[in-house]
Amino acid sequence: MPVVIGLLIAVVGFLGLTERLPRNRFGGVRTDATMRSDETFRVANKVAGLPLLVAGLVGVLGGVAGFFMPNAVGTLVAAVIGLVGLLAIATGGGVLGHRAAAAVPDEKPEPEVPAGCAGCQCGTCAFAKA
Repeated sequence: MPVVIGLLIAVVGFLGLTERLPRNRFGGVRTDATMRSDETFRVANKVAGLPLLVAGLVGVLGGVAGFFMPNAVGTLVAAVIGLVGLLAIATGGGVLGHRAAAAVPDEKPEPEVPAGCAGCQCGTCAFAKA
């Protein structure tokens, strides 16, 4: 079990780190701050990418170590340690990603263009309204 979860988290971490993780509803760091825009999602998952990759590797190593334990208790202990380590590191990465996304300034809205005007700032719109 830790091996599968670790592999999934490692893949998400790798995609985030390489900026190839598209904004979605299922994978990556998803908080209100990160879902504001594509840019905030990209920044958050780039920052969280390395910790998520490491967390996935910890889970995989914990699962693999469980296969080499001589008894069921050792297997369970290795799996639990791998999962706890995975969750702790992934949570830390998520917090870092959220903070990075919160630091990205909001996008400025486009200035409003008066109706019937091409936005050229020539001053004739003021005469048309009079």
